[in-house]
Amino acid sequence: MNTLAVSSIVASGRVEIANTRRQALTMAKARIVVVALGFAALALIAVMRVLYLGLVEGTPANAAGFGMTPQRGDIVDRNGAPLARAFPAYALWYNPAALGDDGAPLVRPVNEVAAALNRIFPDMDVAETAARLASGRPGYLRRRILPEDANKIHALGEPALEFPRETERFYPQGSLAAHVLGFVGADGRGHVGMEGVFDKYLTDPATRGTPAMLSLDSRVQGALEDELLKGIADTNAKGAAGLVLDVETGEVLALASLPSFNPNLIDNASAGNIFNRVTNQVYELGSTFKPITVAAAIDAGTVTDLSRRYQSGRPLEIGGFRIRDSHQFGASLNVPEALIHSSNIVTAQIADELGGPRLNATMRSLGMNERPYIELPARGFPLWPKGEWARITTMTVSYGHGIAVTPLHLATAYAALVNGGIWRPATLKKLAPGEVPQGHRVFKASTSARMRQLLRMIVVDGTGKKADAAGYRVGGKTGSAEKPGVGGYRRSSLVSTFAAAFPMDRPRYVIIAMLDEPQGTAATSGQRTAGWNAAPIVGRVVPRIGPLLGIMPDPTRDVDISDLSPLVGNGDGE
Repeated sequence: MNTLAVSSIVASGRVEIANTRRQALTMAKARIVVVALGFAALALIAVMRVLYLGLVEGTPANAAGFGMTPQRGDIVDRNGAPLARAFPAYALWYNPAALGDDGAPLVRPVNEVAAALNRIFPDMDVAETAARLASGRPGYLRRRILPEDANKIHALGEPALEFPRETERFYPQGSLAAHVLGFVGADGRGHVGMEGVFDKYLTDPATRGTPAMLSLDSRVQGALEDELLKGIADTNAKGAAGLVLDVETGEVLALASLPSFNPNLIDNASAGNIFNRVTNQVYELGSTFKPITVAAAIDAGTVTDLSRRYQSGRPLEIGGFRIRDSHQFGASLNVPEALIHSSNIVTAQIADELGGPRLNATMRSLGMNERPYIELPARGFPLWPKGEWARITTMTVSYGHGIAVTPLHLATAYAALVNGGIWRPATLKKLAPGEVPQGHRVFKASTSARMRQLLRMIVVDGTGKKADAAGYRVGGKTGSAEKPGVGGYRRSSLVSTFAAAFPMDRPRYVIIAMLDEPQGTAATSGQRTAGWNAAPIVGRVVPRIGPLLGIMPDPTRDVDISDLSPLVGNGDGE
């Protein structure tokens, strides 16, 4: 074979080898593409299956993976302390289709499975659980179970008993501020309180990573609830309500309605305990209205001389009605004495001179004729005397009868009474300095200054003595009103209230403490009126919260009442 032929054969072989390699490479690439497409198809099928199980077969509505951002944002107090949080948990879910549509839902009989679940959760009723399993309906058997319980359920070997991981709502402070917070229901939505108000913000992916901040101070809230609970225990009261309000901003630092409920255990909470006494229940708040009446009269110029004396020795006879005092205070009283001793007779005369239209206008300016201004959805409508007020209506309203409002109405009114005369709406949102509402003027600044003196005198010399916390310059007014019933007022059922502010030389906070149907006990020397039960609550709350709010006791400071002291005689009553 010549050299040319050999060369031709070699070249031909090289070409064939190159072609073979090219074909092999092309085949390998094709196989990689096929494998990749196969994996993509499997992934798509898996995703579709997950969506199908979630949307069609009724897997738990709240089941989710746990990324960096929770499904629902946190709620914190004004200092950043957590009040409501989202955290990972397990649930017990019954999926009767786990073994297929044609098979039995469970491996073992339902009674055996129910008994096994009872051994893990002793509070689960065996008969009820068995009936639930036999029904064939998918759904929750239990919310929020521990990881060790999930392991025990897994050991039962029942595929229909699933334990999906979920985002649960947790309230680390238990029942603290429950009426402010509300709760998250099985539907995943907020109810009753700020959980409902903030629902969109807390669930929006764009905002849920930033906590919703309330105006509450959890330390102040705890002190208020603690002292109200003690007040209930001391007096065997039906319930209690209270709040602490910033007089310059309208921010609510504490709001309590007792008895309360635990939002972590909302399924066990009674409907009655969810009712908010502070914002949704209206009461006749009695003598706490008297300073408002006096302020309106000073503002209008019908009271110009505080030393002027009004007859107080006999009841007022008006249109067949008799207005009387609880005690005999002598033949006459001036304005400071009338407030100190809480005289209905004198207050009614002051209101009569002021006139219905002007007292009506003052009450309207304080929002007494409307639902209270606050973010909570549950807000009670006042029982407001309609039409032109008759003379007797004007007189009874002046001392807190014939008109029913919420404790929140009273708090915002007292804020205006002591802060220089400006009314502002209450809020449960923490406000930046530029967010404080301007409000509107109700009283002259000079009138407000005079009322600070008079309210302080009531605590120093009058019915509010048991609210006096040394060094804190507390001022306030008692109110003990009989509750209305069939055929008239029930003398055995009182609402006892103390409305206060401190420190009175430069008021910062209003405090309302109210007891519903307190009884005379050994702790109150057998007395049921506010001076003996509601005032002491304020007297205990102030020293607890003052230092937390930057207000330290100072026995060297007080309101200058030197021009009023000579006007006050001896005596004590309510």
